[in-house]
Amino acid sequence: GDYLERYTVLGELGLDGSIAAVSGVLPAAIAANAQGRGLICPQPCGSEAAWAGEDVDVLAPQNLVQVINHFKGSQVLSRPEPGLSEDPCDLPDLVDIKGQETGKRALEVAAAGGHHFLMVGPPGAGKSMLASRLPSILPDMSPAEMLEVSMIASISGELADGRLSRRRPFRAPHHSASQAALVGGGLRAKPGEMALAHNGVLFLDEFPEFQPRALEALRQPLESGQTVIARANHHVTYPARFQLVAAMNPCKCGMAGEPGHVCKRGPRCASDYQARISGPLLDRMDIQIDLPAVRASDLSLPAPSETSRDVAARVSAARARQHERFTALGLAGGYTNARADGAMLEEISRPDNSGMALLRDAAEAMNLTARGYHRVLRVARTIADLAGHDTVQRADIAEAVSYRQRLASFSLAA
Repeated sequence: GDYLERYTVLGELGLDGSIAAVSGVLPAAIAANAQGRGLICPQPCGSEAAWAGEDVDVLAPQNLVQVINHFKGSQVLSRPEPGLSEDPCDLPDLVDIKGQETGKRALEVAAAGGHHFLMVGPPGAGKSMLASRLPSILPDMSPAEMLEVSMIASISGELADGRLSRRRPFRAPHHSASQAALVGGGLRAKPGEMALAHNGVLFLDEFPEFQPRALEALRQPLESGQTVIARANHHVTYPARFQLVAAMNPCKCGMAGEPGHVCKRGPRCASDYQARISGPLLDRMDIQIDLPAVRASDLSLPAPSETSRDVAARVSAARARQHERFTALGLAGGYTNARADGAMLEEISRPDNSGMALLRDAAEAMNLTARGYHRVLRVARTIADLAGHDTVQRADIAEAVSYRQRLASFSLAA
C-alpha cells in the first residue's frame, strides 16, 4: 500500500487479473510527473507513457500478478522505452499530377505559410489529388508539436501501439460528419476532427455538402486555435490549430463555367450552391483558386520533373525564415505567417511603395474586408519567403491578390 501511494494507476482490470489498454495514458503520465508521482499503466501503453520524460517512473505490467511480484521484489519490471512509429515513405507525390500548375503553386504557398486553402473546380479537376499530396511537402513536427498531437490522439484512443509519429495529422472526415464529430463531444467530451487535426491538416471535400451548423462551427477555432465543448457542469477545451483545406464543385451539377456547358437551373445553380458557404467563413480562407478541368492533352504530357521532395525543400526553407523571424520577435512554438496579426503583421509584411499602391487598388476594386486585406498581406509575406525576399515586393502582392479572385466571383454569384 505504501508503495502504491507514490504512483498513479491507470488501466482496465479483467476478472483474470489481466490489465487491458486504455486511452489517455500519455497526458496521465505527464500529469503524474507534475505531481512527483510515477505511473502504472497497461503493458501496451508503456511506450506511450515513456514519452512523458526520462525521469518519470513508469511500470507497464501485463497483469496484476506482475505488479504484486514487482513490489514484493521477486520480479523486476523494467522501464518501457518510448516508441516512435516509422513514417510511410510512399506518400502520394506531386510528380503524379499532370497539368494544374497554378494549383500546385498555390498548394506550395499554403504549405509554406500554413494558410487555409479553398479549391473550386469541376469533378475530375484534381482537387482531392492535390490535397492528398499536401502531407508530402509539409515539414515534420517539432518534439513539442509531436507531444501535443500525441496527447490528443491518446485521449481519443487513436495512438497506434503507443507510438508517436513526426508526421503531421491529415484528417479527412466525410461530408456527412455532424457538428459533434468535427468539434468533439460524447459523454466524456472526446476531441473531434478539428482537435485531432491540431498542428496538421483538416481536409473537407465536398465543402458545401457539410451541414450548415458543422461549417459554422469552424469559424471560432479558425481564429482562436481551440475547440470548446460545453457540458452542464464543466467545459473542456482542446487545442485545434489546424490548416483548413477545402474542395468543392462550382455548382450542384459540378460543371458551371465550363465551356459548352449550361446548367439546367441557369445561374441559380451556381449561386444557390455557393451560398451554402457563409461570407464570414469564406473570408477566412487565405487562398482561393479555380481549378479548370484537366484536358486530354495534359494527360499525354510527360510526367513533371519536380517531385514532392523538391517542393518540400523550398517549403522547409521558407518555414525556417519564418521561425527565425518570429523567434526574434519573442514568438516560438511553430509560429507561421498565417498566425501573424495586427501591428506585427503590418511590420513584417510591409510592402515596398509599388506593392502598397497595388494592394490599395486591389482592396478597393475587390471590396476586401479588413480580414481579407490582412490575409493578402500574410500570403504575400509567405510568397516573399519562398522567393528569399526580405521585403514584400509588388510581384508578391500581385500573386497574393490573384488568390482572392475566387472570393470576388463568389460575391458576384451571390
